[in-house]
Amino acid sequence: MTPSKWARIWDERYPDVPLTLLSVTAAEVADTLRAGDADAGFVRLPVDRTVFSAIPLYTETTVVVVPKDHVVAAVDEVTVEDLADEVVFHPLDDVLGWERTPGQAAFERPATTADAVELVAAGVGLLVVPQSLARLHHRKDLTYRPLVDAPQSSVALSWPEEATTDLVEDFIGIVRGRTVNSTRGRTPSQPQAAAEQPKRRRPEGAGSPRRQSGTGRGQRGGSGGAKGGQGAKGAKGVRRGKPRRRS
Repeated sequence: MTPSKWARIWDERYPDVPLTLLSVTAAEVADTLRAGDADAGFVRLPVDRTVFSAIPLYTETTVVVVPKDHVVAAVDEVTVEDLADEVVFHPLDDVLGWERTPGQAAFERPATTADAVELVAAGVGLLVVPQSLARLHHRKDLTYRPLVDAPQSSVALSWPEEATTDLVEDFIGIVRGRTVNSTRGRTPSQPQAAAEQPKRRRPEGAGSPRRQSGTGRGQRGGSGGAKGGQGAKGAKGVRRGKPRRRS
């Protein structure tokens, strides 16, 4: 992970609260959080949901790392079947969780991904990892190509569920892209909030609000909001004074 963007935003919003970044391996994150040595961490799913809360962020592309002069380097992407005759390293810190590893198994498993990269550079075999790890262990003599039908690794922000503090919530908000004026949780939209406000009751005898033609129902089954079933002339208003007598 490269959380520099989020760390910069944190420093701008909370200059009085220092944020310390720790670099640990994927296998060490859970123990670091359990021990309380970090408040939150970026992990690879799955995590123990009985202990940790997690917000999935993205799913990485899986790639195969090869020497630059390898035949795989000449194509845009490869499949697991394309690696059937290749020696493919499966380091002990693998994060992909293969049911069946591709290619031919190496004589022994490298202890770490970094060790496996060194063996690839020596021309001994190939390595399949998430793209971020290929970038982390980049070498000028190596390259990588997408492996289209391989398992993928998802990255999430995780923290102990029982240690969900206000500052952890604030950091979650930064990672999720909330602005400085955003509130935690879901805020109802303005039209929805207006609809939930109580309506004012009009006093008895007050006139009805103007309605558009053909909308709503009037009192006692009338239409158009007219009261007492008056016709179109009555809707214009009542003339004051004595009524004229017909001769």
